[in-house]
Amino acid sequence: MQALRAPRGVFDVAYSHGLRKMRPCALTRRARLPTVPEEFFIHELPNGLTLLGQKMPNVSSAAMTLLVPAGASRDATGAEGAAAIVSEWCLRGAGERDTRALNDALDTLGCRHSENVQSAHVHFGSAQLGRNLEAALALYADIIRRPRLEDATFDPCRELTRQDIVSLEDEPAQKCHVLLREKFYPYPLGRCIYGSEQSLARITAAQAREHVGRFFAPSGGIIAVAGNIDWETFRRLAESYFGDWQAPPPHPVATRKPEGGSTHVKKESAQVHIAMAQKSVPFGDERYYAARLAESILSGGMSSRLFTEVREKRGLVYHVSTHYSSLKGLAGMFTYAGTRPEVAQKTFDVIVRELLRLSEGVQPDELARSRTQLKSALVMQGQSTAARAGAIAGDWYHLRRLRSLAEICAAIEKVTGEDVLAYLKAFPPRDFTTLVIGPEPINTGGANE
Repeated sequence: MQALRAPRGVFDVAYSHGLRKMRPCALTRRARLPTVPEEFFIHELPNGLTLLGQKMPNVSSAAMTLLVPAGASRDATGAEGAAAIVSEWCLRGAGERDTRALNDALDTLGCRHSENVQSAHVHFGSAQLGRNLEAALALYADIIRRPRLEDATFDPCRELTRQDIVSLEDEPAQKCHVLLREKFYPYPLGRCIYGSEQSLARITAAQAREHVGRFFAPSGGIIAVAGNIDWETFRRLAESYFGDWQAPPPHPVATRKPEGGSTHVKKESAQVHIAMAQKSVPFGDERYYAARLAESILSGGMSSRLFTEVREKRGLVYHVSTHYSSLKGLAGMFTYAGTRPEVAQKTFDVIVRELLRLSEGVQPDELARSRTQLKSALVMQGQSTAARAGAIAGDWYHLRRLRSLAEICAAIEKVTGEDVLAYLKAFPPRDFTTLVIGPEPINTGGANE
């Protein structure tokens, strides 16, 4: 089955993936993947904004994901954290509604909304009953295009962002991940989305408004909707709300080589937090599913290798895991362990040994369990309109095409143990970027030999 690829220029297309015409994979037999066609819609406006849709006729809800190309990687030097402030500030009144009126309007529609910042985008999400989708879209047209951005509401938004930074001191595992991303990915793609306390103190309301004016633009923006939708009605309304939106396309983000290396952050504590990252294949690479299965074999539940060898057999950690992370065209495997100072070095050495041992061979039962875990997550995602809206928005951003659940299922089923080993051979566990938070540093040099 071939997923439709987008031609250049303005286009409007609807298509479906008919699952009944495919050979059922193990997931469709055991986990009851829906056997109705998966119907997708794509419409690109002349101003560069892309509308995406997936019709899910058996649900009552509808969810939207709205991506604006104004993420943290576009924060001006010295104004890091501007995008994070803006993501909150846009909800403090929009159009004719002040903060209270806007919140009341969202609550009246039953919107379960979320706002957050990513490296590339400011993300807005809303899930509600399908019959309220049109009214919710009108509210978000104001939020994105006509936020009030009043001086009186700026300081509370900045303070909330500052609290996010402060809270990292109480969540060293999360702080470890934030700092590791900064050193692993090219700057500024991986930098902390909240900026720093120093940068936040310097940001003015005028600078944050400038961020909105420069980067809240239709070109590169995405509005994805999934659920109980009438696509033609949604498309027509979205065109009426966003079709006349004109703004210069944001410039490409200039990057520099990642810092990499090994970093120790001294913290007098009874715990040590160890994080390490290595390169992987980006989302969309033909080896992507092999990488995800390798991740699951290492860290997919209580039968995974890291849990078994590091925690269960040796009792070295209270938590250990590996997860895959991808930006556009860049990806890594990130491993984290929380342990005690007296066994920190041993913990690191055992983890590295397990990463190396994985490339020696994968057992059939391990591969089978990993497939089941990935496909189980797929089924649960397929039952959530919010998850599907986010997934098709991500597909379009990374791949410029949409994938059906059946396509993903078939791709997972197709991966063999030899494919996983070939991936591991191409991306051996070395050249780690490492970060340790704790009383004393550990020796991480041997891992890169």
